[in-house]
Amino acid sequence: MKSSKFLLSVALVLCMALTACGNSNNNEGTKEAEKKPETAQQQGQKEDENQVVEVSTVSQSDQYLKFDEGESFEKNAVYDAYEKDVGVKITNKWIAADDPQFKEKLKMTIASNDLPDFVKVNATQLKELTEADMIMDITDVYDKNATDETKKFLMMDGGMQIKTATFDGKLMGIPASYNPYQYQYLFVRTDWLKKLNLPEPKTMADLLTIAEAFKTKDPGGSGKAYGIAVSKNPFSIDTGVTGLRAFLNGYHAYENLWMEDGNGGLMNSDIQPQVKDALKALQDMFKKGLIDPEFTVKDADKESELIYNNNIGLVFGASWTPAQLAKGAVVNGKVVQEWGVYPIPSVDANPTLNQIGIGVDDYYVINKNAKHPEGVIRLLNQYIVTQQHPTEEQKVYEYGKDLIEKGANYWLLNPLRVSRQLDNNGEILPKAIETKDTSILETKDQKTRYERAMKYVDGSDMNMWWEYLISGPKGAVSYNPQIQQNKEYLQDKFYGAPTSTMAERKELLTKKRDEVYFKIIMNQVSVDEFDKFVGEWKKLGGDDITKEVNEWYKASK
Repeated sequence: MKSSKFLLSVALVLCMALTACGNSNNNEGTKEAEKKPETAQQQGQKEDENQVVEVSTVSQSDQYLKFDEGESFEKNAVYDAYEKDVGVKITNKWIAADDPQFKEKLKMTIASNDLPDFVKVNATQLKELTEADMIMDITDVYDKNATDETKKFLMMDGGMQIKTATFDGKLMGIPASYNPYQYQYLFVRTDWLKKLNLPEPKTMADLLTIAEAFKTKDPGGSGKAYGIAVSKNPFSIDTGVTGLRAFLNGYHAYENLWMEDGNGGLMNSDIQPQVKDALKALQDMFKKGLIDPEFTVKDADKESELIYNNNIGLVFGASWTPAQLAKGAVVNGKVVQEWGVYPIPSVDANPTLNQIGIGVDDYYVINKNAKHPEGVIRLLNQYIVTQQHPTEEQKVYEYGKDLIEKGANYWLLNPLRVSRQLDNNGEILPKAIETKDTSILETKDQKTRYERAMKYVDGSDMNMWWEYLISGPKGAVSYNPQIQQNKEYLQDKFYGAPTSTMAERKELLTKKRDEVYFKIIMNQVSVDEFDKFVGEWKKLGGDDITKEVNEWYKASK
């Protein structure tokens, strides 16, 4: 399928042709003007529009990417489709084996000023490349080549993500956008609740009661039960399951979030008194044996083994958590663990505010010396088309040449990927699944999720249990409309590139924070140690960072 721009060009040419045929009575002067030969510039423009342009990038391999026979990063069905459909030939300057290697090679590539035509970078690198005058101001090339659909797609959030890539009025990158309204939930073994005649959790007090009952009464018969699953990086945004950010939120505390201070400025959440309350509650849980004492050395996968083996029946996680729970919940095509999902309970009468970010961490930047920056925008346009309203033929961009799902993860070959900044899955999917009404499904994602969930509903594939717990009635996303409508979320107010002190001191401050938090949770020090940490945080650079963040905040208003 041709790009929108190409189709528009074709339409204009046809319209001009029809107009010329319809006006056969035009005067001779007009006819003579039409017969004038094209200038060299006009001929060159036509050739440029029709020729295949080549753009280079760099890529990261993935353990889940499986090439069809005879294909590789050098030549594959996805790259061929881009060349055929939008006239852009993709090449790679290098391929990294994994994420750590990619990051290291990218640093070397930047340091040696050997950038490909386009590449994905983080916010710090975006700022550094802009200041070093190594990347292109793409304001004009984006405005001229991005389709109306693309521009609308990247402005769903009102322009916040685009703003993060704009310096002094110049658009310096394309946000690798995603939906920031991704929430955390509480997942509970409902078969255990029934067995112990416990109510569903509505408050933090309920959660603590359930956790203690799961520990002391061991409804899973494991012989070694705990109350809640926690892993070694519980406060990291990357810990989508077995984390404690949601627990903090239940106490109106937040992890490394810049929030309004009530005086027109911003303050960091890590040093607010509500955190101390949450840490005290966690310390009490640890004392009672409700938390795995080895959590500091277990990653999410290792800690999840306790969930699979019936040692734990409570866990906080993202909407996709059921996909991980399924490893223990569905055995040999039979559901052996029953789970329910609930909003994060609150410690008091005030609703919990789910902590969220801006929805962009990385950016696609274009080399200042790229010969065909318009080719990158063509890739962007086409990717959005394949996500929004793909044809049968365009399944190649997701599945490869066979156009069917076979677990090869060919979608990873798309060199430039952006996601919707907003979705209405919570409104559409539960209703569609409950009523079996496919007419209300709008996006490719909704149709895919509906098909998976219905396989569980009709009993044809019980392994799709996890999708039903995500998308079905009372599934995770079913709570999103209420969260959205009532604004039961707190979004980070700082979306600029890391400040100078932040870049220098953030790692140290995070390490110090986690050290103190862990010691408090594990009852190695008094909870009052938190107050000492606040003072140290300020002296170790926190006050300087706060000053810099507020200078940015004032300037960005």
